[in-house]
Amino acid sequence: MDWTRLVVQILIALGCAGLATVLIPRRIPGKIFGLIVIGFAGVWLGEWVIKYLETTYSLPIPDFVTWDIQGVPILPAVLGSAVILFVVTAFLSWGRYQR
Repeated sequence: MDWTRLVVQILIALGCAGLATVLIPRRIPGKIFGLIVIGFAGVWLGEWVIKYLETTYSLPIPDFVTWDIQGVPILPAVLGSAVILFVVTAFLSWGRYQR
């Protein structure tokens, strides 16, 4: 992994986790550090699910789903971040719905 991919991954992780908080309005534990961790986990989960569906089930993935920046797919990363945010806040009881 080179430095440009890491910087792009951090920026995409922040953006995806920010969009995930819009989709699932909950407080993120750990503020900015928690946002980065949830974003990284979401990017990893999104990439893993896409590769798993392609290799295991030979599903044709549309181009708009695999649109990427520096090899990081955007839509799977946002959805993965939303899933990770929901799991973290629901099962660890760290977050509450914002009013």
